[in-house]
Amino acid sequence: MTRIPAKTEILDWIAAHPGQTSKRDIAKAFGLKGADRIDLKRLLKELEDEGHLEKRKRSYRDPERLPPVTVLQVLAPNADGDLFARPLEWHGEGAAPRVLYLPRQSDAALGEGDRILAKLQEVRAEDHQYEARLIRKIGSNPKRILGIFRKATEGGRLVPIDKGADREWMVAASLTHGARDGELVEAELAGPRGRMGLPKARIVERLGDPTAPRAVSLIAIHQHGIPDDFPDEVIAEADRAKPAGLGKREDLRALPLVTIDPADARDHDDAVLAIPDDDPANPGGHILWVAIADVAHYVTPGSRLDREARRRGNSSYFPDRVVPMLPDRLSGDLCSLHEGVPRACMAVRMKIDASGHKLSHRFTRGLMQSAGAFAYEEVQAAEEGKPSDRTAPLLDEVIHPLYAAYRALIRAREARQPLDLDLPERRIELSDEGKVASVKFRDRLDAHRLIEEFMVLANVAAAEELSRLHRPLLFRVHEEPSPEKLDALREVAGASGFTLAKGQVLHARQLNDLLDQAMGTEFSELINLSTLRSMTQAYYFPENFGHFGLALKSYAHFTSPIRRYADLIVHRALISAHGWGRDGLSPEDVDELEATAKHISETERRSMAAERDTTDRYLAAYLSDRVGNEFGGRISGIARFGVFVSLDETGADGLIPIRELGNEYFHHDRDAQTLMGSNSGLVIGIGQRVTVRLAEAVPVTGGLTFELLSIEDRALPRGAARGRGKPVRRKVVRAKTKSDKVKRKVKRTRR
Repeated sequence: MTRIPAKTEILDWIAAHPGQTSKRDIAKAFGLKGADRIDLKRLLKELEDEGHLEKRKRSYRDPERLPPVTVLQVLAPNADGDLFARPLEWHGEGAAPRVLYLPRQSDAALGEGDRILAKLQEVRAEDHQYEARLIRKIGSNPKRILGIFRKATEGGRLVPIDKGADREWMVAASLTHGARDGELVEAELAGPRGRMGLPKARIVERLGDPTAPRAVSLIAIHQHGIPDDFPDEVIAEADRAKPAGLGKREDLRALPLVTIDPADARDHDDAVLAIPDDDPANPGGHILWVAIADVAHYVTPGSRLDREARRRGNSSYFPDRVVPMLPDRLSGDLCSLHEGVPRACMAVRMKIDASGHKLSHRFTRGLMQSAGAFAYEEVQAAEEGKPSDRTAPLLDEVIHPLYAAYRALIRAREARQPLDLDLPERRIELSDEGKVASVKFRDRLDAHRLIEEFMVLANVAAAEELSRLHRPLLFRVHEEPSPEKLDALREVAGASGFTLAKGQVLHARQLNDLLDQAMGTEFSELINLSTLRSMTQAYYFPENFGHFGLALKSYAHFTSPIRRYADLIVHRALISAHGWGRDGLSPEDVDELEATAKHISETERRSMAAERDTTDRYLAAYLSDRVGNEFGGRISGIARFGVFVSLDETGADGLIPIRELGNEYFHHDRDAQTLMGSNSGLVIGIGQRVTVRLAEAVPVTGGLTFELLSIEDRALPRGAARGRGKPVRRKVVRAKTKSDKVKRKVKRTRR
């Protein structure tokens, strides 16, 4: 009896014989006849449903292009000693492309048959189409150690900088990677304990001077206790995951959904599409699709991946690296909506009218295939009449309709009046050596706002859907400012000549009125900063208290489950509510909702603090060779001990100590956020323009210290006294002599 081939054997045959991919060719290759061909047909249909094959006419082919992060199997070295690898997931036509593996000096040795997770770069070479760099070997998860290398006679030792680390690591001379004494290095476990009982390590990356910019983010990660390596069992569970097939999912592969992200994005967790609504009852309306990676399919309740994702709470982003919530096999591969690759998704179809108001929505669990992965700048250029070769084919079908729908959503936003702060976002660009090359402020393109509006609407739909079905979930809550903070804001507004009405229920539109009053005046930045400081911090909670900043009654996070655990909880709630599988919200998830909300709110704040510290250290390093230079800036904060200044050029924040403000005492008004000179009457407040001299920059701490040269282009008045305390009149006292002491002694004796 002829053996029916396994699915992997069929896929291997199709990859090796691109010209013989009809059912007849496959049956002939495996010697299948009669009833066996019925089983073959069933297997081919299953492979098609699972997204591994695409039927075109009478042949079966893979649909085109490798994802930027993928799993490869290493082949035997060729005659020149080069290592090539074949992709284990290939959806293109014909044979899979050839991939050349480029090992680095620090990479572990690989042999034929090894499976690796690799980062790919498309190239145009004679004998290969991609080049691969190792992320890690599948099935291995070497422990990473951050520490200071101390050179010894042979090799050296590694002294970890981790808090609480109580042991050192031995480094053999052949495994030092050229590290110098005192350098910060990253290493991994390299073998069993040596004779001295110390574990062995292999240095995989030299980070140089521990105080240099390249080391900054790693130090912040360890100082704030952000988990940056995955346990072995978590990696193993991720490595066992397979691409989701169609099954009972809705087939969305025909929809030309596209991803729009930063140019350097490696993972793509959301895709969008807009279609003009042809319903006569909705003239000028649009159908919007938002498809999100189906992380819940891979990260199931109570699994090792789930426990680790919850522990991390979110991904953390730094100028030179990302600490992900999920392993690379998921975040960069199976859960990333790569162009031309079938991927599982959770999607919502929303109907809006010409004014951008949502009329209805429908959620589904589907299988999609991105029609394009674009950068924000690329899409914006296409909309403005400068399409590239990549965007031109989708201009009329996809890009123009997206912007038409966006314009409708903007009309709804203007009617809703969410808080509209005008505060630029800073972007640090690093050189190949990890040093700060430049500090710029991010351009805010309509392409950015388009994605934001689509995501906000999808998040609203998720919260409304689960509320309608009376299902538990985590809301994103942003409460209105406290009365005390509002009073402080009114003080600042009043002192600047503006008004913020009192005695009414506060809405974001009232704060926008204040911001509009200040727009274009010298107080604009002061009012924007003061309004921001009056806000409470958003958090997660199982009960709905609304979102003040967005002016929304109900809001949840649904659109980023790769990087936020809250979104994964919302996805599971939708799965349970619609009966889409057994991987929905578990009873344990429901019981722990409040504890989970508190935990992930804390991990979010932890990441923000680490990211802020990293930015401060990078900027201090960038400015350290410009000590003594003069800079323009604005006062961003007032404290009893000094004045905080934000520099125009970089946005870096530093302190002018109170002792540097002048030769007089300064009264601190906490409510009005001002300092006033006791003699000159000079008032120093938030938002004033200043010229300062950089007195000190300390990269290790991120601290910047300034000297104040002028305020609003006026030199400082000279006060009568100098110092941090109030002026005190002192009596002139002559020095005591020996006769004085004798007189006092006689006086005491007589008493």
